[in-house]
Amino acid sequence: MRVVGLISGTSIDGIDVAAARLDLREDTVQLAGLGYLEHDYPDWLRDRLRAALPPGSCTAGELCQLDTAVGKAFAEAAGRGMRELAGGGAELIGSLGQTIYHWVSGERCLGTLQLGQPAWIAEATGVPVVGDLRARDVAAGGHGAPLASTLDALWLRDFVDRTQRPAAAVNIGGIANITVVTREHEPLAYDTGPGNALLDEAARMVSGGTRQRDTDGALAERGSTRADLLELLLADPYYPADPPKSTGKERFNAEYLHRALRDLPPVEPEDLLRTLVELTARTIAREARRHDVMTVLCSGGGTRNPALIDALAMSLGAIELRCSDELGLPAAAKEAYLAALLGWLTWHGVPANLPSATGARGPRLLGSITPGRAWPAGTAEPAAPPRRLQVLSADPSHPIHGR
Repeated sequence: MRVVGLISGTSIDGIDVAAARLDLREDTVQLAGLGYLEHDYPDWLRDRLRAALPPGSCTAGELCQLDTAVGKAFAEAAGRGMRELAGGGAELIGSLGQTIYHWVSGERCLGTLQLGQPAWIAEATGVPVVGDLRARDVAAGGHGAPLASTLDALWLRDFVDRTQRPAAAVNIGGIANITVVTREHEPLAYDTGPGNALLDEAARMVSGGTRQRDTDGALAERGSTRADLLELLLADPYYPADPPKSTGKERFNAEYLHRALRDLPPVEPEDLLRTLVELTARTIAREARRHDVMTVLCSGGGTRNPALIDALAMSLGAIELRCSDELGLPAAAKEAYLAALLGWLTWHGVPANLPSATGARGPRLLGSITPGRAWPAGTAEPAAPPRRLQVLSADPSHPIHGR
């Protein structure tokens, strides 16, 4: 089955699009990547989305308009994915949408809201869409995140069996998350804290809004870590809290950064970026060490920042740092492939959450299905839950094996 996956992360850079051919062989999901692309948001939409994020305010009218605008942008992205990646067509689209608010109170997630109305995607493409993938897990007592744990637990199983040592997948988007896979225990996953969120806010702050990010870590590379600021940031109670846990820009935003800087001596722009790089690197590395991980496989937009990756490698010390590309999943596209996988699992009647990671009361079918132009006859019977994910080349007879 050809599936297109769509997601826009908390950095709101644009829409990640991936197409894959997915199949089930006994207890193994076979994922043959057909390619990926990035579909930019128009500047006006990106600006309005960022203005709607906390601590900004958003009216019901603005929320409705944004839901439609994001839905139309996702529909354009899906069309490109079908034409440019999937050979002109696909049987299913999985959409994780654009997270606009993630409501966490204390240790519980009480709600989560993703924009990008699936009806616009289904109407434009004629293909059924599985969307709103987080809400059911939240309703079942989970955090609805990180759903990357579903892919990671399947994907890393063979790697852990082969190497005989625990491994972790880390995705560094606006928020960073970790999935820990061992042979002895159920997989564990949670958000470690800010990935690029505070870095991007700082870049906009020091540039007066002309920079959206510290491209290639150029500013951070020239700076030095401010020990007083780093100590203050690391004291945030989120970090020592036990999982399951999740967070977002509701916590780690521009106002958060302004509060941290308010009572400190002035911080030079380069030092601010360097300190935030260290914050992300150290909080990820702390969690990898906490679970005695031997290998970290990294993905997400943060992998494009050499200052951040160098700092993470330094903080990890003896823990091996590798890129997800080495096991067949491109770092920039992994979460879009996740959207495709989640949609495919739901379509086949297979629970797609990982309760040991999200904290849900049990496995749940995720999302809502928006039909395409016609409901397909002979919809597949529910399959048994798979145990592994095998990443293939475009030719399904040739699996990709990690080195």
